[in-house]
Amino acid sequence: MARRTPDRSPDRSPWTAAERRLLARLKTPLAVQQFLNDLPYDADYRARSPRRVMRERKAACFDGAMFAAAALRELGHRPRLVDLRAWNDDDHVLAVYTVDGRWGAVAKSNTTVLRAREPVYRSLRELVMSYFEVYFNTVGQKTLRSYSRPLDLAALDKRGWLTDEDDLNWIGDRLDELQHLPVVTPAQIRRLAPVDPDLMRAGFLGAVEAGLYQAKYRKPLA
Repeated sequence: MARRTPDRSPDRSPWTAAERRLLARLKTPLAVQQFLNDLPYDADYRARSPRRVMRERKAACFDGAMFAAAALRELGHRPRLVDLRAWNDDDHVLAVYTVDGRWGAVAKSNTTVLRAREPVYRSLRELVMSYFEVYFNTVGQKTLRSYSRPLDLAALDKRGWLTDEDDLNWIGDRLDELQHLPVVTPAQIRRLAPVDPDLMRAGFLGAVEAGLYQAKYRKPLA
C-alpha cells in the first residue's frame, strides 16, 4: 500500500454535507485533476476558497490549486502549494503531494500541458523540471524561471482558507514571499530554443483566449 505523510487536519470538518459528498467522490489525485479539468477556466482573476470553487463551479490556476490541496488533504496528503515563477508569462501554482517519498502534482491550467504529474519524481526540483519544456508563452518562449518552497496551508487553518467567502489574495502574497529557487542560469536562458509549433498548438488546445497572458516577443532577460 502506498505510504503517505499524515496530514494535520482541523479538529472539526468545515464541510457541509453536500461538500463532503462531492469530496468523497474524488477518491484519487487523478479524480481531483479530472474535476478541475471539467470546471470552466475563469479568465477573471479570483482567489476563491475551496468552498467557493465547489459552489461556483469555475476556477483558474490559483484557486484551482487551493481546491486541489483541500481535496488531496481529504485523501490523507498535506495541503501544500508550490509557486512556479515565470518571465513574460503568468506564474503557475501547483498542489503537490508525495507517495512513498516521490512527488506528484495536481493543477488547474488554461493549457493542456501544465496540469497533473504522477508521483514518480524523487525531489521537488525534479517535479518542477518536468514542467520546464512545456511552460511557454503565446509567442513561443520557454518561460519558467524559478519555484518556491512548499507552502503548507494547514498552518493557515485558523484563518479559514477552506471556506472563506472573501478572495484569498493574502495566500498569494504568502507564496510570493517564499524563497524561490532558480531552475536555469543566465547562460542557459540565452541559449533557449523556441518552442516547437506543434507543441504550442497542442498546449493551447481549448484554451480560453481571454485568460492567456498577453506576451510580447522580446529578448529573454538573463
